[in-house]
Amino acid sequence: MIKVDPLAGLKLAKSKRTGGFHTWSEEEIEKYKARHAPGTKARLALELLLNTGHARSDITRMGRQHIKSGLLSMRRQKTNVQFDIPLLPDLVAELNRHSKTDQLAFLTTEHGNPFTPAGFGNWFAERCIEAGVPGRAHGLRKASAVRHALNGATAPELMAWFGWKTIGEAQRYVEEANRIALAQNAGAKIISGTAVGSPSNQVSQSKAQPIEKTGAEK
Repeated sequence: MIKVDPLAGLKLAKSKRTGGFHTWSEEEIEKYKARHAPGTKARLALELLLNTGHARSDITRMGRQHIKSGLLSMRRQKTNVQFDIPLLPDLVAELNRHSKTDQLAFLTTEHGNPFTPAGFGNWFAERCIEAGVPGRAHGLRKASAVRHALNGATAPELMAWFGWKTIGEAQRYVEEANRIALAQNAGAKIISGTAVGSPSNQVSQSKAQPIEKTGAEK
């Protein structure tokens, strides 16, 4: 009914990129563990998410039938990509605490039924609130990827572990790990070069030493 478009020529504001789900820090992981003891379902959920690094749609389907010769073998529900990953020690220890169950899924509801992905996400969010941490299930998948990259995993290795189809997804975490490692190395060089924490002279009285340029700076 309007002859003139009131939105003509209007420039839409660009939405700010937030980086998606919050990536758990190691401090948040430890805080969650302090609240949810080994042997609890809440602890098992965290160990599954962190030590497999897979999405809640796969976590809720995982069971002992997927373990053969120490490998967890499944196909990602989202992409149908096969992954065959070794069980890490922390996850093995936690699974052994729940070995008496005869359920096909490691994680079940109070009624003994497998979680739906959405239902598990809501349940796990409540456990996070109890622990006083801001993270959610997907954020542990990201934390797992960063852990692997910090321990030297290459982009192709990350693709194989997490079931990613494109190398770009894996490369993001390699770059994030490189950023963290380089920053730590830079800090370590400053501390070792200046004896930060136990200076023998006051800063105002000390003489500045010339800094030798690296090959990249010359």
